[in-house]
Amino acid sequence: MVIVYRCVVCVLLACTSVVALGENKAVVEQDAPKYHVDTVAKGLEHPWAIAFLPNNDVLVSERAGRLRIIREGELLPTPVTGLPKIYARGQGGLLGLLPATDFADSKMLYMAYSHGDKNANTLRIARGKLQGNSLVDVEVIFTAEAWRSSSAHYGGRMLWLPDGTLLGATGDGGRHQEKAQTLDNMFGKSFRINSDGSVPEDNPFVNKAGALPEIWSYGHRNPQALVYDADTNIVYMHEHGAKGGDELNHILPGNNYGWPAITHGVNYNGSTISPYTSLPGMEQPLVYWVPSIAPSGMALYRGDKFASWRNNLFIAALKERSVRRLEMNKREVASQEVLFTELGERIREVQEGPDGYLYLLTDSPRGKVLRIRPTQ
Repeated sequence: MVIVYRCVVCVLLACTSVVALGENKAVVEQDAPKYHVDTVAKGLEHPWAIAFLPNNDVLVSERAGRLRIIREGELLPTPVTGLPKIYARGQGGLLGLLPATDFADSKMLYMAYSHGDKNANTLRIARGKLQGNSLVDVEVIFTAEAWRSSSAHYGGRMLWLPDGTLLGATGDGGRHQEKAQTLDNMFGKSFRINSDGSVPEDNPFVNKAGALPEIWSYGHRNPQALVYDADTNIVYMHEHGAKGGDELNHILPGNNYGWPAITHGVNYNGSTISPYTSLPGMEQPLVYWVPSIAPSGMALYRGDKFASWRNNLFIAALKERSVRRLEMNKREVASQEVLFTELGERIREVQEGPDGYLYLLTDSPRGKVLRIRPTQ
């Protein structure tokens, strides 16, 4: 199925590094590039992450606990076998996918998922070798010390840093937000581990009494995406706020990003979470959104198919049913553009494919993989 669009979109011009929608920001209209929307695959149950393999296979995780393969443009009917035991409930299930940097040789795939039961569950990372349509030699390399009886705010995204270490993130569990400010647990943290799950010796809290050595940063609510920009050596991470206060942050080791001591959001019933939006020793976001857009996946576009979008950040949005395009000026957001609202879909993930096109995952019980490519 192919749909052709040329839409008029809104660009939100940011005068400073912190932007809240509707607060004295100019809105202008700009013609978006012409593009096709191709349906690559459909009938996926809440697809969550996508990974492109060297042999041109495409992997998609379904939150319900299945790993699917798209091969030669067709979704294989049978899920990959051999996955670890996954607790799929609420926001939990099979989440992030991360092929090893040497996947072409090792066939090693890393998976983030929720593990446990309704009384005690948390985020785990396992790795295994993908042989044909099966995972073999699966081993758990990380279990977050963030056990809860709720089924919310797991985080689950991962990336490789240039030194070969793995950076991931966990949420505050939904009911444990105060623990995001303490270092003896993994609620509301980013973490850095070696590819085998061991702890790098230069992590910021390795020698701090009472702190978990895997912690890289803290004070997060529910991280939903991680991107590394090799040109600027910046790690970007965004996270869901409560009612308002979604954030994009520049993540640095050892830093405190404030949740829940500082926030631009309120509780869903309108009550105050904190009277503070800033406090000493706590980082400010590069941008925040009020009202919430519910950011999900994120990509840094390096392709040549959309020349005017090169080096821009793309942020999938669930509540806004859009993708945000952010032009970055070093650590500042220069402008924002709202894209793909005409699809009417909750967008879970956005990634650049090896072909230079953008790929979207729609969040629904009958989710799709969509490809965005320019018209010729």
